[in-house]
Amino acid sequence: MGFTSAWAISSHTDQVITDLSPRLLPAMRADRAHPDAERRWSAWREEPLPDFRTWYALGRADRDAWAAIASFQDLTAPGRHVDEVCAGSADPSFSVLDDVWEGQDEDGMFISVHSKEYAVSSLFHAIGPARAALLPGWCGTFLLTAAQVRESLPRVERALTFTPAGRAAAEAQDWLDYIEDEESVLDGPLRVWRTAARRGLGLCGVAVHVG
Repeated sequence: MGFTSAWAISSHTDQVITDLSPRLLPAMRADRAHPDAERRWSAWREEPLPDFRTWYALGRADRDAWAAIASFQDLTAPGRHVDEVCAGSADPSFSVLDDVWEGQDEDGMFISVHSKEYAVSSLFHAIGPARAALLPGWCGTFLLTAAQVRESLPRVERALTFTPAGRAAAEAQDWLDYIEDEESVLDGPLRVWRTAARRGLGLCGVAVHVG
């Protein structure tokens, strides 16, 4: 069965972040508190997945390897609670499209939309658990004030700044297909973080199913 997912990071004033908090923060915390969340994170941290291009050679007998891949995919897929809130299932008067993303200028937002793929999964696999642990929030979801954006920027820069060799290695493990001029998950988040910090804005990161 096919699906389309989106991961977006959008810039907002602190007042908008405050207004979004009662809707989004409980859902983000609920996804983080899922009984399997820490287990999946710990399993990936202790044994990161191999080169994704080797996955296709796995046979049916490689049950442990497939289980590890499935666990990682569940870890980095959109969380159910955030998904429900952003889709309006919990409150039909709220929609992430209209109430979070609408009106964003190009410099203040990063969005990655893919069919049958998850942008956070590809990013986390490409950078590995040590770098992923530097990113605020939980698996691509966060709600940060302007002060929190400024405070977290050095960690995000450490997570998403590479040597030439490190960049090449990360690009080799980012399996997303990009159209011409589309921004990579390795570039967009850091760009938006720096822009928000410079403008004195907060950030909202959400990963959702959009179709």
